[in-house]
Amino acid sequence: MKPSRAWTFFSSSTPWICRSCVHKQKSNVAQQAKHASRAGRPFVKRDKRKRATLVAASGTAGGAVALISDDVKYGYGAVERSGRVLTALAICVNDYRVTLKTEADTDEEHAALLKACHKRSADRVLEVCEKNGSIFIKLGQHLSSMNYLLPIEWTHTFLPLQDHCPVSSYESIEEMFMEDTGYPIANFFDEFDNEPIGSASLAQVHRAVMKGTGQKVAVKVQHPVLEKWAALDLALARFTFSTLKRFFPEYDLEWLSNEMEFSLPQELDFALEGRNALRAKEYFKDFRDAPLVIPDVKWGLKRILVMEYLSGHRLDDLQYLDSNNIDRDEVSAALAKIFNEMIFGDGAPLHCDPHGGNLAVRKDSSSRRFNFDIILYDHGLYRDIPKQLQRDYAKLWLAVIDADETNMRKYAKEVAGITDEQFPLFASAITGRDYRVVTKSVVSTRSDNEKDDLSAALGPDLLQQLVQLLGSVPRIILLILKTNDLTRSLDENLHTRQGPVRTFMILARYCSRTVFQEQMEFINQHGSKLWPSNFFRLVGAWSSYMRVELKLTLYETYLSMRRAFGFSAMPAL
Repeated sequence: MKPSRAWTFFSSSTPWICRSCVHKQKSNVAQQAKHASRAGRPFVKRDKRKRATLVAASGTAGGAVALISDDVKYGYGAVERSGRVLTALAICVNDYRVTLKTEADTDEEHAALLKACHKRSADRVLEVCEKNGSIFIKLGQHLSSMNYLLPIEWTHTFLPLQDHCPVSSYESIEEMFMEDTGYPIANFFDEFDNEPIGSASLAQVHRAVMKGTGQKVAVKVQHPVLEKWAALDLALARFTFSTLKRFFPEYDLEWLSNEMEFSLPQELDFALEGRNALRAKEYFKDFRDAPLVIPDVKWGLKRILVMEYLSGHRLDDLQYLDSNNIDRDEVSAALAKIFNEMIFGDGAPLHCDPHGGNLAVRKDSSSRRFNFDIILYDHGLYRDIPKQLQRDYAKLWLAVIDADETNMRKYAKEVAGITDEQFPLFASAITGRDYRVVTKSVVSTRSDNEKDDLSAALGPDLLQQLVQLLGSVPRIILLILKTNDLTRSLDENLHTRQGPVRTFMILARYCSRTVFQEQMEFINQHGSKLWPSNFFRLVGAWSSYMRVELKLTLYETYLSMRRAFGFSAMPAL
């Protein structure tokens, strides 16, 4: 879309002057020229030369002052931001060192001292995140969700950052449009809401109407201040985690800053996000197993993205689901199919940030199979999973579902290089379950007691092991684990009738299909399917796949019949 430049000509039109004023101006100029000529001085030329010199000098001086002023402001801001981080870092490091050296009479007293230190330090860091804003808000939000790794005093303290997102002024957004496109907002849209309909740590979204077409769109704009401070903030985060590693080498969190440095530039490139969205939309256009909707992209630049406007309700808005007769179990199953397709699908892109704010549900009465749509937003962070990793990961999950510890250990090593000593912790990390449950039957609902036991088990020794484990696994595994955690949390918030049984069976279907495809590829590469060895391999692969497929099909039919006859409760299997 390239708007007309016609509007620029009107802004440079000559100001209107009446005839008498023009006559007076001519008379005055004539008189001045007459007196000047008597003295032998070139009146007009000298006056023009003098004015040109004055204008050039004043323009140069003014530009220099403005440039120096901007540099001074940036320097002052950089010192102020850095000072907050470095001061809080020094105080927290000293606080922990003193606390850890303090002798306590009992273990309970030592634990109380440490909890108090956690809370003091978390409060200091929260204040820095709120004052610095920008990337620090996103970092704080990420830390608040790491309850599997950080003490509760840290995660609970950072919870307010989930709702504490900056809002950039309309004037700053208008200025950014001029910088990035060369045109004001009005050249692109007939209507543009001054107030955003949503704001996050990196961007905010405005509702607008496309110029000429009348189509309602969502305009995602990056917070203008991010470009100014992103490089400095990333350097400060890197320095912070490297300093913590120097003083507390057993708690190495540098992998967290490394992941931010890798992923943040991608999340800040909205043109890349637009391409990701179009790719995901193309991949899922013929996907019939779940009603996934991805907003169409109209156009995008590095800091501006214009998309089709699609609104919905949060997935955990249970009142909306129930009042519109949207089955929570079907929503849960749809989520499981969408994200398992992303992980195991051939050439599928993996959305690596599926938290509650990036998903919505809406009523759809036009569909025969589903009466709802799931809308997926925010396509900034995507990954492609290598085929061999998909296959090994599928075998790992099949072993988990079958409680086959031998194969669990084998494929944990294949997937992430996990040793036998690390395996119990890794098994709990990927399933979110107690290791004792994993080795018996993971296909059961997590009880409150199990959740409490997991939290209580994260003592200093186990926490240290977990930090080292997460620092050693490949980056793609970290992102898959993050996706698993987020989708598991979404599923639990739906409070489904059947618990996790159906989602695990859907997972088993995708895993068995992936393994079956690998075995078929092997058979095709080694001669005819009728050769005895290939034939028996084919029968074994097909029977393993059909066993899972038939079991899930029968179970889903059973659920449909229960719903048809009005049974709401799901008996334990």
